[in-house]
Amino acid sequence: MQKPSHIETPFKNRMLTNVPPWIFIGAVIVLFPIFAFITINNINRQKENSIRLLFEKGAALIRAFEAGTKTGMMMHGGDFQLQQLLMETAQQPDILYLLVTDKTGRIRAHNKPSYIGKFHGKDLDLVEILNLSEVKWRQISMDNGEKVFETFRKFRPNLSPTNMHRGHMMRRQMFQPETNNRNFDEMSGMIIFVGLDMSSIESARLSDARHTIVMAVILLLVGFSGIILLFLTQSYRTARTSLYRIKAFSDNIVENMPIGILTTDPQKKIVSMNNAAGNILCVSGKDIIGKDAKQILPNKLYDKIENLNDEEGFVEEEIDCPIRGIKIPIELNTTLLNDESGGSLGKVILLKDLSEVSELRKEIARSQRLASVGRLAAGVAHEIRNPLSSIKGFATYFKERYDKKAEDENIANVMVQEVDRLNRVVSQLLEFSKPITITKKSIRMKPFIEDSLKMIEQQAAEKKINIQTIYLFEEDKALLDTDRLSQVLLNLYLNALESMEKGGRLTVEVKKDEERNGISVVISDTGTGINEHNLGNIFDPYFTTKPTGTGIGLAIVHNIIEAHNGSIQVSSSLGKGTRVTLFLPET
Repeated sequence: MQKPSHIETPFKNRMLTNVPPWIFIGAVIVLFPIFAFITINNINRQKENSIRLLFEKGAALIRAFEAGTKTGMMMHGGDFQLQQLLMETAQQPDILYLLVTDKTGRIRAHNKPSYIGKFHGKDLDLVEILNLSEVKWRQISMDNGEKVFETFRKFRPNLSPTNMHRGHMMRRQMFQPETNNRNFDEMSGMIIFVGLDMSSIESARLSDARHTIVMAVILLLVGFSGIILLFLTQSYRTARTSLYRIKAFSDNIVENMPIGILTTDPQKKIVSMNNAAGNILCVSGKDIIGKDAKQILPNKLYDKIENLNDEEGFVEEEIDCPIRGIKIPIELNTTLLNDESGGSLGKVILLKDLSEVSELRKEIARSQRLASVGRLAAGVAHEIRNPLSSIKGFATYFKERYDKKAEDENIANVMVQEVDRLNRVVSQLLEFSKPITITKKSIRMKPFIEDSLKMIEQQAAEKKINIQTIYLFEEDKALLDTDRLSQVLLNLYLNALESMEKGGRLTVEVKKDEERNGISVVISDTGTGINEHNLGNIFDPYFTTKPTGTGIGLAIVHNIIEAHNGSIQVSSSLGKGTRVTLFLPET
């Protein structure tokens, strides 16, 4: 660039040399401690949050295992398989080990049976731990260097021999009291240890720490540069040169930031957009610069930006933004950009994709729901099944004794049938409470659908229901769990048949979903339909509109589809029928 003739080089050099050196030193002295304190405080807070999360999870696992132990002892009279229950509980991928030791540290039960008889925790005061009620934690390293977050506490299934005896009055002849007392006494002197994998939490914490340090360094540099710029504005050329340098520096930072940044001018035209924002909005920044924001941004996102006024000045909100047909959770931060005189220069929009955070929240909520249902299922199994067995036995006895009287025999048959129905309800509840495991394999959809429909052909023929299949794809292979999906389809088929008592048509349509990269299975009927008021509750456990329904079937269906990372949608009109759409991703 050519130098302006009216500015003399010696004058410019004097302006630069007139900047006092204490300005540089003072800027460092003021800004560095502030940002260092903020950075260290944020890193410590992130570490504390990670430890609290692991501690709460470990404590919850200990309580869940003790609850399972209590149920096992009450259901099996104290002669339950502690080792088997421990191995089943430790199947979650983030649990490295789950073990129970006595007060000497000898391992009495371990999710890896080969460790039974060895010692663990001898570096701890195990006798003191037995006298404490709260959960303790520590961080240790395994032989391979892997970090482990370990929680431990006195093993207390909260079950006394008296409760065990009361819970099994019908079976007290099968076990000796001495056995129950011995098992209870042994458990009361044990300690339970839970070892959790810290790799994922540690990686996330380190990533957040790096991000915090980078942001602190960026803010420190920007603040330092801002102070220096106040003195470099004495010369037009110096100010212009400095501005160019800072612009290049800032552009590089913004372009490589993990948070999407989008700016608009007062005419609502897009001025700049970094790569992160382009990836979130599925657009190219180079193609949209200078265009009207309303034409580029999704309507919901544009409305939030448009409603920002001078009084608010700043908006921070989480929204579900539809982008190319898919709703993406986004954290939106919008602020006004003004000049020194208060004039508007436009708006700055920060976007952060919360898809991973949203999935984590859903998983936590699902785990909490399943844990609650699991405790309920265990109680139901204990409180209902044992009395039902006795009732069924007496009903069978009366049936055989009074087989010559038709009326008495019919009453006994009804009793047996009702007991069997209650047992099925309990079985469904237990199935719903268990985590669903999916084993996918590649299958051809057309033969699979045809085989599933054979299970209801006779019932459909008896009700004069016509079955129609539609296949709209070229390649019909899919990756899914055939047993689980067969259970889903059968449940939906039976619901459709029950809604068509006077005949009708059941249609099964299978098609490729190119937009979402998966397969859609649509099951529709011409039955009575579902009331709009009830439509939002059909997947809730124990919600049913059928006189003989249990309300568990569709809840299990929802869990199975969710385990496939798919989705299920239901639309219905009274008197016209119901349409259920299952989406199954290809991976």
